[in-house]
Amino acid sequence: MPAREGAPDGAVRMAMPEGEALPGVRDGDSQASWAAGSDGLSVRYGHPGETPLVSVSCREGVLTVTRHAAAPVGAQALFALVGSDGIMRLPVDATSVPGQRGYIWQGTISADDSRTKVLGGSYNGTLPGAGMIKVAAGAPVRDLVMKCRRSAPVAAPEPVAPAQIAE
Repeated sequence: MPAREGAPDGAVRMAMPEGEALPGVRDGDSQASWAAGSDGLSVRYGHPGETPLVSVSCREGVLTVTRHAAAPVGAQALFALVGSDGIMRLPVDATSVPGQRGYIWQGTISADDSRTKVLGGSYNGTLPGAGMIKVAAGAPVRDLVMKCRRSAPVAAPEPVAPAQIAE
């Protein structure tokens, strides 16, 4: 068989065995969904048994949103979330996560920020170099945002200096 124009020298066309799925292609029945983490402080969106597409965690009233896609070292971007419940442009940084190779996109936002409402509904998320993802609405992420709002530290009242007390 003659080589196709532009093909590498010595390239060989191979046939895939019948009935075998291509690598990285899941069956048509698999649906990405939200699942709560066992710690009660995190949720993940993706296909069961695979690396999540997006995850959200809470710590002391602050949500950490992670887009599990490769990020160049030192990169910064805006993760644009456009959905039925609003629009949010979340600043994200290339972040090294313990236990994982490379860098992924991660940003934080206060749980009481009104823009976090978009996380609970369905939305399209776009990030330079990571493409667009479609995320379905889910109760686990809505519950986490509400729980995180309640876990925010309460600001202590400012101490009053004796000179400020009116006699």
